Amino acid sequence: MSVEAQQGIATPRIPAGLGGLLPALILIGLFFVVPVLALLLRSVTDPAPGLQNYATLLGDGTYARVFFNTFLVAFVVTVVTVLVAFPVAWMLAIMPPALASILFGIIILSMWTNLLTRTYAWMVLLQRTGVINRTLMGAGIIDQPLPLINNLTGVTIGMVYIMLPFMILPLVGTLRAIDPMTLRAAALCGASPLAAFRRILLPLSLPGIAAGGLMVFVMSLGYFVTPALLGGTSNMMLAEMIAQMIQSLLNWGLGSAAAFILLVVTMALYALQLRLVGARRTAGGA
Repeated sequence: MSVEAQQGIATPRIPAGLGGLLPALILIGLFFVVPVLALLLRSVTDPAPGLQNYATLLGDGTYARVFFNTFLVAFVVTVVTVLVAFPVAWMLAIMPPALASILFGIIILSMWTNLLTRTYAWMVLLQRTGVINRTLMGAGIIDQPLPLINNLTGVTIGMVYIMLPFMILPLVGTLRAIDPMTLRAAALCGASPLAAFRRILLPLSLPGIAAGGLMVFVMSLGYFVTPALLGGTSNMMLAEMIAQMIQSLLNWGLGSAAAFILLVVTMALYALQLRLVGARRTAGGA
């Protein structure tokens, strides 16, 4: 019998299953919770205690424009990414496994290429004297170079290219789980391809679209490199503004407040998705 038991001293016990999670919880607390709390504290104490930083961000028209640009770009990029990724994911889901593995590897390989290199490549392609404009002018399709850079168009093209793998991955898993016999049964019952897509394929693929769409939207909200290089000053996004506030203006309070607002919006969107997916599963189970 231990000394503690002999003396009647109760020793604290870690709940079953928590011991293995304790190192992970400590790491999460140190590297995630503590920095977020420090960010929140600085946003309400710098330069003076109060909510003046949040009032400035939400009340100033200039900052409101940056917030609007951020959500507009994130929304447009998400929609375009879904439209481009869906046929690619469907093709990967139905083609022979050997060929699908090769194409899937090419898509994954693009994610391993340096982000800055890919963005600079798009700068070369999209500029007025770039390959795209020269090809279109040489084919006689256009007479003047198209403005494809330093605007929303350039940011959308560059970010959609970067975000495509994050949309394709969850979509492929969802589409491969759909029984092909369901679509064949719909065709045998007289459903047109469009009706089968609208009433069967699309509803069954919504979990993958929701998961990939949320990932793309959240990542787009906080993107910095691509919008900074392919966009213009009139299309500044929140991440670029935060970097400018902290690095150039040394305004840690305002930058922390902007970063915390972005974090709250991201967590709210994630909670909304969990709620909608949970409600959908409950309804499906019922």
